[in-house]
Amino acid sequence: MIIGNHKESYASDEAIFRTPATRAWMGIAAVAALVFPFVAGDYLLYLANLMAVLALGALGLNILIGFTGQISLGHAAFMGVGAYATAILASRFGLPFWISIPAGGALATGAGMVVGAPSLRIKGLYLAIATLSAQVIFEWIFTNWTSVTGGIRGLNVAPASIAGFRLDTDERIYFLIVGVTVVHFLLATNLRRSRWGRAFVAVRDRDVAAEIVGVNLFRTKILAFMVSSYYAGIAGGLWVYFTKVVTPETFPLSLSIQFLAIVIVGGLGSIKGTVYGTVFMTLVPELLKAGTGLARVVWPTAQSYLFPLRDVVFGLLIVVFLIFEPHGLAEVWNRVKRFFSLWPFEK
Repeated sequence: MIIGNHKESYASDEAIFRTPATRAWMGIAAVAALVFPFVAGDYLLYLANLMAVLALGALGLNILIGFTGQISLGHAAFMGVGAYATAILASRFGLPFWISIPAGGALATGAGMVVGAPSLRIKGLYLAIATLSAQVIFEWIFTNWTSVTGGIRGLNVAPASIAGFRLDTDERIYFLIVGVTVVHFLLATNLRRSRWGRAFVAVRDRDVAAEIVGVNLFRTKILAFMVSSYYAGIAGGLWVYFTKVVTPETFPLSLSIQFLAIVIVGGLGSIKGTVYGTVFMTLVPELLKAGTGLARVVWPTAQSYLFPLRDVVFGLLIVVFLIFEPHGLAEVWNRVKRFFSLWPFEK
């Protein structure tokens, strides 16, 4: 049972990891993350890199929806903007990854600013339709602006390198992807506790009251779109160096729906919930794939019937969590922690 957890200074009260137990667990997690690529197989490394990229992109959407209450159905488009910008700068101008990835994030930020401009006048379903339109427009640009994007053939990108050391395997690129993702998660944690983060939450809870107490609604909503798009753009840049290729089919509407599912299942407004939702929504299709393989032993045509089940499961999970656990997996974990904090004196 946790006792004596009092604060003696402002620094201890503002710390991200406030208790010794939390700091110890985070240290163990850091060591495990460093050791993981040396002991995991190729498939697990691929999943780890994939989940890190998706978690970073989903975190941007959670900042927009969970923090500020602005819905978006075009998040994959901003990821695509960052990916294409990174690929063009790397393949055609020869810029290193430490310039091309932030530049891709900056261009995605600009795109988010333009798309988010109508958010002062519209919200809810109307804003969702506006962002959906952006998704369709950017998909058309990715496919048809062949002189820049390469059309349906896409663009190939050379592996990232540091002082001649090529990050050309999943094991090597793992440290770049996970490192960038961890840094941006820490930035998001501090953003939520900052003046702008509190303004985001105020706009989400009651925008009229927030404006009365001095919050600039237009600037706050635009900033939320910009930060969300920046995270998506950085995730897109990491995706480029992870897969070494970028094509229009990589950023469809279904990816935007997947990001939305991650945010809802993990927990709206929860940073750690983004991680839980990413892991959960990434492993569910893998488990379905494994189940399909086992079913083929006794049912040879199982794949043709079970393959579309992924989209059905995605939709069902969103509905189930909205009805039975609207705060997502983050709240489930909080209840588990509260139980063991008070056990055996919980009643």
